[in-house]
Amino acid sequence: MVGPNDFKFLNEKGNLDKLGWDSPDREKLWRYNQHYFDDLNANNVEERKSWHSDLIEKWIVENAPFVGTGWESYPTSLRIVNWIKWHLSGNQLSASALQSLFIQLRWLNKRLEYHLLGNHLFANAKALVFGGLFFENKEANNWLQKGLAILEREVREQILPDGGHFELSTMYHTLAFEDILDLINVTKTFPSSLSSEQKNIISSFFDFAKSMDGWLKNMCHPDGEISFFNDSAFDVGPSISELDAYLKRLGIETLETTDTNLILLKESGYIRIKNDSVLALLDVAKIGPDYLPGHGHADTLSFELSVGDQRVIVNSGTSCYGSSSERLKQRGTLSHNTVTVNGENSSEVWGGFRVARRAYPKQLKILNSKSGNNLEVHCSHDGYDRLKGKPVHTRSWCMNESELLIKDNVLGHYKTAEARFHFHPNVQVTIEPNNKSGTVLIEGNKILTWFIDHGFAELEESFWYPKFGRSVPNFCLLIKLVKGVSVLRLRFSNS
Repeated sequence: MVGPNDFKFLNEKGNLDKLGWDSPDREKLWRYNQHYFDDLNANNVEERKSWHSDLIEKWIVENAPFVGTGWESYPTSLRIVNWIKWHLSGNQLSASALQSLFIQLRWLNKRLEYHLLGNHLFANAKALVFGGLFFENKEANNWLQKGLAILEREVREQILPDGGHFELSTMYHTLAFEDILDLINVTKTFPSSLSSEQKNIISSFFDFAKSMDGWLKNMCHPDGEISFFNDSAFDVGPSISELDAYLKRLGIETLETTDTNLILLKESGYIRIKNDSVLALLDVAKIGPDYLPGHGHADTLSFELSVGDQRVIVNSGTSCYGSSSERLKQRGTLSHNTVTVNGENSSEVWGGFRVARRAYPKQLKILNSKSGNNLEVHCSHDGYDRLKGKPVHTRSWCMNESELLIKDNVLGHYKTAEARFHFHPNVQVTIEPNNKSGTVLIEGNKILTWFIDHGFAELEESFWYPKFGRSVPNFCLLIKLVKGVSVLRLRFSNS
């Protein structure tokens, strides 16, 4: 909230008196945010206490039960949790708000999103647990029991053995991580309301929290922020520092990233390779769960690169949801650091949250010298097998102390194959007249020299989407494969 009746969601402002709660003047996701009530538990919340009290009462009056966006199961789930958090943080829900809260829980209990599963069902169950602990009667106890039963199953399904969230998005990982910490927190607040069996369920969440912390640290850049694989953007989930602070408040030991030069997150399908000054995060993963690929992008065999604390090569990110052409473009292969064949996506993303035929990685091979100074990762995928000629893309990353070499090979019959490498807006990229080499600079200082050993390059204008509602111009290095091969060498300037 930026005023008593003013909001700013997804970097777009709106006034409640002018827009109301449910008109088509704003996109669905903006409306969802309006009904979440996240600001009740945001920073400096004490300054807006009267705004929040008034807004809760206004919502009750202006959102008739069971009608409109605000009563859909997902925003209802988030709102329930936020109202309860606000009350437990030293504020006071009015009698009308408590009555509304109980009705919302009763309504949600009959409308759990089993048809969507994933983070939606998780949020539904979390709300039932919060409501079941907050209210004291037989019906609330049934909510608690039902919510915990769902969570016990879903946590084991959604949190992979390596600690990653199964939708393979760093952004959604942070949201799921916060959910786990919230559940630990609220059960600490009502310890006498849990049976011994229910306490055992919650106790297992501590280990999940630790593994999720380790996964997230490994999937961040040296600037301390998340990488952009699948649906990911800044300022949607909590930051790494906020999650660390939450862990400490709950008495859970935080983890630091190891100095290991190669880390394989096996079940997620991501690999972290590094030397003294350079970090690369490699995507050798599926697009997501087979039954839930809605937040997946056609980014198989893409990667991101940082030099020191500066991001250099970046996937393009996410600035919108919905079913627009822009949403489709951002999910497409062209917006990622990998290879397109015949201008097609490696996985058939469509609609806003749909995927038809999709790429599966195969033949992963990792070579690590005993000294640790030479690392090689090789992987293929079958995403283009649906095309005439059944082309197969294989990529190799080879890193040593002086350079990173990226070799792409496409076997089979096809018309065109192109590799793209998107650069962070803060870096300047030059290209020599021979279209075979150039430099990468930060504030005029050279950090990389790039060479094309095979193929032809050109620079094209592109965009980076670091936040919802934001697009920032950047440049993309496009390499046209010759006889099915391209080789890009990135030589580090400190070597």
